[in-house]
Order: sequence, then C-alpha cells, then structure tokens
Amino acid sequence: MASNSGNDQSKPKGTAKRGFAAMDEATQRAIASKGGQAAHQKGTAHEFDSEEARLAGQKGGEAVSRDREHMAQIGRKGGESRQSAARANAEKNAANGTRGAASEQSSKGGNQQGGKVAER
Repeated sequence: MASNSGNDQSKPKGTAKRGFAAMDEATQRAIASKGGQAAHQKGTAHEFDSEEARLAGQKGGEAVSRDREHMAQIGRKGGESRQSAARANAEKNAANGTRGAASEQSSKGGNQQGGKVAER
C-alpha cells in the first residue's frame, strides 16, 4: 500500500472555505433569513421577553466592565467629549455676545416673568 504523505502537503487542512462559508455575505443572509422565517411560522423560534433581554444586557455589561483599562479609556473619551462640547458652546456664545441661559435668568431677577414678580 502506497503512502499519501506527499499529497497531504499540497493541500493545507482547514483553510479552504467550503459550503456556507464560501458563499458571499448576501447569499448567507438570504439563507439565514429563510431559516428564521420558517422557525417563526413553525412556532419554534425563540423570542426574548423584556426580562430576558435585560439580563442579557446586564451580563454583557459585566463582561465589558471587567476590563479596567477599557473602562478607563471609555471614561477618558467621555470626559474629553464633554469638555470639547462645553468649550464649543462657550466659544459660540462669546462669538454671538450671549451668555448661558442660567446666568441670563439670574441677571434678570431669577423668578420674574415678563418683568413682573411671580405671585404665589
């Protein structure tokens, strides 16, 4: 019996895409969609209720929050975003010669409406 060891090296194992994996993404989506529709018609499709979806989201949040470096990076990005937004508003107000709504209201007398003091 002859050995096939020479032929084994010509084709790497597990690297060629075959079947579903070889199809383009649009074809894969079409086939998967048909399967989902059939499951719903048959009544065997799983549908998340709000409690189950909440638990899944909580589980995902716990998994993400374990990565402390990732969480720190998110926090820094949020702080930078808030600072840049506040800076942009301040620059816009300075260019227009206006002040923020809170300082405008306090300079007009706080709880006055239309020039009259609000009665209680």
